[in-house]
Amino acid sequence: MSRRPSPEQRRELGAFLSSQRARLVPSEFGLPEGPRRTPGLRREEVAVLSGVSVSWYTWLEQGRDIQPSADALRRIAKVLKLDRVEADHLFALSSREPLRSVAVGEAISEGLDMLVRGIPFPAYVRNTRLDILAWNDPIADLFVDYGSLEPHERNTLRLLFVYLPYRTLILDWEQMARGMISTFRASRAQAQDKAPFDALVDELSELSPEFRAWWQDTSVKGFDEGEKRLRHPVNGAIAFHYVALTPTGRPDLSLVTYIPKPSARDSDS
Repeated sequence: MSRRPSPEQRRELGAFLSSQRARLVPSEFGLPEGPRRTPGLRREEVAVLSGVSVSWYTWLEQGRDIQPSADALRRIAKVLKLDRVEADHLFALSSREPLRSVAVGEAISEGLDMLVRGIPFPAYVRNTRLDILAWNDPIADLFVDYGSLEPHERNTLRLLFVYLPYRTLILDWEQMARGMISTFRASRAQAQDKAPFDALVDELSELSPEFRAWWQDTSVKGFDEGEKRLRHPVNGAIAFHYVALTPTGRPDLSLVTYIPKPSARDSDS
């Protein structure tokens, strides 16, 4: 299934291809380094390596109204050395994959709500817009009592940039904030209805100079698993391994869990 990409999508696609091309090292493709006006590979080099015409690839980066085939996109993704998340983003911007329907604010099932509340360590359920739909007491104790917030305030990205305690609580705040923007950008590209995403972008661009600047980046990444370090006002320095799982039948949701990592003292005992 494919759709005609919008002019905005075509511009985003061109900027994404250009940024990914710039990070490549010519010598890794057997190309001479030499003096280059811009870093990375040239458009014509990517075109030749991908088996497409130079003019066609140039039009693609320029945001012209052309619709690349899935095979051409796969070849371009291979040359650009895109990972799974980046390749999915390339396909989404090209409208070569079915777009996801993100039911913003839709209630989750009773079973999923019971599961998240019964997990003994911090956990919550969010949608692809990063709205927090359900949570348990341990994560409320760790971050914030989400029940005390208005529904539109229960959004991970919004909390990172607007809720001041997040900045002091999260040790690697900038890294985490940029990573969440990257995840949000990838989800927005795959969403059929982009209006809820764009409304949040507009709000945060007005409220946060950092968000406004970092949103101009084109990188995308997955945030399914990793480490988060906190400086808790009561418990001091804590480290967690977070894992995000997608419930069967609900690709628009993620169950995010924070598994405490043993401290050095615990490891020695």
